Amino acid sequence: MKEIRYFIEYCLVRVALFLFDILPYRLACKVGVGASTLYWWIDRKRQKVAIGNILKSGIETDPKKARSIAKKAVHNMAILVVESLRSTDFLDGDKLFDHITLKIEPDAMAALEDPEKGLIIASGHFGNWEVAGHYLSRFKPVAGITRKMNNPRVEKLVKRRKSRYRFRPIPKHDSNTLRFLEVLEEKEILALLFDQHAGAYGLMVPFFGHPAATFKTAAMLHLVTRTPLCFASCKRIGPMQFEIKTSNLIQVKRSGKKEEDLRNILSQLNNDLENVIREDPTQYLWAHRRWRDGE
Repeated sequence: MKEIRYFIEYCLVRVALFLFDILPYRLACKVGVGASTLYWWIDRKRQKVAIGNILKSGIETDPKKARSIAKKAVHNMAILVVESLRSTDFLDGDKLFDHITLKIEPDAMAALEDPEKGLIIASGHFGNWEVAGHYLSRFKPVAGITRKMNNPRVEKLVKRRKSRYRFRPIPKHDSNTLRFLEVLEEKEILALLFDQHAGAYGLMVPFFGHPAATFKTAAMLHLVTRTPLCFASCKRIGPMQFEIKTSNLIQVKRSGKKEEDLRNILSQLNNDLENVIREDPTQYLWAHRRWRDGE
């Protein structure tokens, strides 16, 4: 039964990809938004989580307005999928700079352009992180962390679609514990999304004023390898228009106390993420359980 279900899912994904590839961009976005609206009404649990997160963050205190933000955030995810599938339409060739605005700090740009340096880019589920990875791979190869899909047929299909230019996905869970270090040793870019609930693997750091278990990987690699680290975001500023922005390279004076140093770095990253979310909260993925009391 599982193989049959996987085959049906694979066929549906192939049909969806075909439609998104042939439809005009604006029509593909409308189809995606329509599908996401259906998902919004079906998955009431995620809907409740998203609204609760927005209210807890203080971004909005009115439940009706929080609900509107949460619904638009679901639409944003659908548009992200369309943009990511169509990214070669506007990120390749001379058309690139008609679609991308850069606000990259000079020290971060120097690290991007230095062939003798790797770079750790930490970000969150804001805007279109897929487009950012595709664009930054023009400077040097980018390795982005992904979670393996349950359906092996769909997993192979998605891998083929994501492995464009010099961007490649690497598994979140893998027997090769040195895979992150290998990326940095090759002087490449390691892109990490740090804003999901980290559970026992994380460090409790404030996010919008509330303790949140935050992944330590980016900060730990920075401290251990001395590889430069910065925060980056990719905000949609119009149809097929994006603003890629970085922080300055994070400079934390080492105290000699590992947890204190990690906490300082993660606090800065969380603060940078909060600031970009405030710019447009509808572009953030509110539906994951960022805060889990008692866990």
